[in-house]
Amino acid sequence: MTQHARPLGLAALSSLTTEPPQLIELAAEAGFDFVGIRVRPVTADETAFNLQPGSPMLDETLARMADTGIEVKDTEFLLLDGSDQRQAWIQMFEAAQALGAESMTVAVADTEQARVIDTLGQMVDDAKPYGVTPALEAISYQAVNSYPQAVDIAEQTGVSVLIDTLHAARFGATLQDLRDAAPLVPMIQLCDATTQQPTTREGLVEESRSGRLPAGEGGVDLADMVSALDSGRGTLPVLPVSVETPNSAMQASMSPKQWVQHLYATAYNLLEQLDTTAGTQQDKGAL
Repeated sequence: MTQHARPLGLAALSSLTTEPPQLIELAAEAGFDFVGIRVRPVTADETAFNLQPGSPMLDETLARMADTGIEVKDTEFLLLDGSDQRQAWIQMFEAAQALGAESMTVAVADTEQARVIDTLGQMVDDAKPYGVTPALEAISYQAVNSYPQAVDIAEQTGVSVLIDTLHAARFGATLQDLRDAAPLVPMIQLCDATTQQPTTREGLVEESRSGRLPAGEGGVDLADMVSALDSGRGTLPVLPVSVETPNSAMQASMSPKQWVQHLYATAYNLLEQLDTTAGTQQDKGAL
């Protein structure tokens, strides 16, 4: 596993067709510390993995976790659309608790602000008995698409604010936005991207789901983003990094094992550079 003080994990979207027990094995072999698990499919085309308490796949997943030492830190994914989704999120909290996860990711398509606040407030209350905190992800093509928006909602409801470097780049988050959000952030979802931004909503969706790039292979200044978040944390613990990098073309050219190992190596190199820079700055400050 990684030697960095910052835990390094593998998000489910990086290898979405891989069943959770196998995802854990691949993550452990590559050197990751934790994984994220998708306990509810986002689209009709996705394979649904039954991880509810009592399911055979949950039992197998827990066994692989015990064998490898890999933890499940987060679960996903619920898109709030204005309908009554309480039963869905209760089931997701049950799965998250069974996996030992700390958070469950939610995004917002609903444009009715008052209803969003009420819904997320109810979700936070429902999550408490399960030891889970809903994490609001601002997404470039959804209704909540900036960190000032997400922070405002978090302060009213008690959700946390999940940072995704692709969406941060695509909706033009500033480094100050990241510093301001940092105390509310449980995790950074890491990927790189091309310098040319998609010009349509459809293009943003496609890029997000199947066209992200490994760290250091695009044009996003990931080091500045992570450093800004770190600087906004003060004395709070260092943020975990979860590598969320789906890329259909690149994945087709590699085995799942090769792909996961490549994602680990590129993310590790980025964190190593950040560690070196931080150490150099500390040394200079001591002179």
